[in-house]
Amino acid sequence: MTTFSDREREQAAHYDEFHAARAASTLVSRLYAQAMGDAYPAEVAPSSSCDWTLLGALVGRLQLRPGQVLADIGCGTGGAGLWLARALNVNLVGIDVCATAVRLATERQNDFVPADRARFTVGSLETTGLPDEHVHGLVCVDALFNAGDRVAALTEFHRILTPGGRAVITRVLSDGVRHAIGSQARSAGLIVEHIDNRPDEPALWRRVYRLWSAHEADLRRELGNDQTDRMLAEAHRMLPRLDRRHAVVVTLRCPLSATPSDRPLGSPNTTESEGTG
Repeated sequence: MTTFSDREREQAAHYDEFHAARAASTLVSRLYAQAMGDAYPAEVAPSSSCDWTLLGALVGRLQLRPGQVLADIGCGTGGAGLWLARALNVNLVGIDVCATAVRLATERQNDFVPADRARFTVGSLETTGLPDEHVHGLVCVDALFNAGDRVAALTEFHRILTPGGRAVITRVLSDGVRHAIGSQARSAGLIVEHIDNRPDEPALWRRVYRLWSAHEADLRRELGNDQTDRMLAEAHRMLPRLDRRHAVVVTLRCPLSATPSDRPLGSPNTTESEGTG
């Protein structure tokens, strides 16, 4: 059983309320669909920046073969990971700190793949609970900002990846400094294989946040005051930062010669600002 830190327990409680409220209403999904337009993957139903362009990038960068194992770390309600599992004909394990999200993901897995092709379990970015060298690839969409120690999270990703496996991660560096990605990856024993820009991502969040503000009354009616207050506080905090926001998709690879002793810890964390994921 995974033991959570105080920070992770607080996150679990927050996201339990977050997912329970959104599961009871289609309003937030409709607002994301409006913000994304034709780029909205309706079946995935993301509460993140996961649009069709990102799904295509994940497929291309993972380079998985049929029958291999994919991990979706910080999976939320599982849409992106389930879509990828079906598209790539791979097996899926989804990890999330939130038990409500894990339950909701499990309830929808049969809409994508047979029951024996996917499972979801509670765990954290830094302590997934998976065995060593268990997965051939992993994705982490709009979730790494939740890690208390990003190098520790990347080191955990290294631990669970097979040699040669890839981690494809969305990241945002508030100052656009890419060298921090390389430094954190090296400290975790991973190799930076690709960094792909996401030039349209800040504008997407701007549309999302403005829609939240414009639909405040509807949100209060359907989600309640607590969740609406949190959403509007996020919008107020993040909107002024979007002009400086630099969003990327980072592909990290586990060295083919990886051994447990090659997995060091200890690099300073760089300031990173993310949207809701």
